[in-house]
Amino acid sequence: MVKNKHSRLKKSFYTQTDVVGIAQELLGKILVTHINGELTSGMIVETEAYRGSDDKACHAYPYKKTDRTKIMFAEGGVSYVYLCYGIHHLFNIITSVEGEAEAVLIRGIEPIDGIDSMLERRNLKEFTPRLTAGPGSLSQALGINRKWHNAISLVEENSVIWLEDRNISIPKENIIASRRVGIDFAEECALWNWRFRIKNNKWTSKGKGLGE
Repeated sequence: MVKNKHSRLKKSFYTQTDVVGIAQELLGKILVTHINGELTSGMIVETEAYRGSDDKACHAYPYKKTDRTKIMFAEGGVSYVYLCYGIHHLFNIITSVEGEAEAVLIRGIEPIDGIDSMLERRNLKEFTPRLTAGPGSLSQALGINRKWHNAISLVEENSVIWLEDRNISIPKENIIASRRVGIDFAEECALWNWRFRIKNNKWTSKGKGLGE
């Protein structure tokens, strides 16, 4: 177990019932992994909110429980990792109370710890935003994959993935709200501004049709 000098986010943070608010609160928090002996971390700079009750872009809409989505109905504070296009492992944080199926997709981090390990995992030589800008890229850099890291606790002391509060505060005026990426199928929900980024941060991902 890694000794932690920073404050880990507690269960009470994840069980808040406003997923859109949590998606914004997560900006500036630190996502940490300790996988295969390698400690890596980065500041969260981009998120997207999803809600199973009324959000047609959510995997669990309308409260649809399948083998893949059943973890979304758990009490907040666990991971949801799924494959996108059969290639990219995307890391989500389950929020709210049991049965509500709410989650935040982490789309970008600014690297802090273990940068050499991240570069090796991504097979990159240069320290550029390509390293962790984008949900698939950051998961690969942090060593996260669906086989081992789906449906695991983010709050238990022996967890290999957790989040920390290092007292980084992002002012509301520095948060950009825009449309989520790749959800044109979601009809009116595709227009919701539930993607949040830190203004002028180069580690955020790119997307088309954002209406910015």
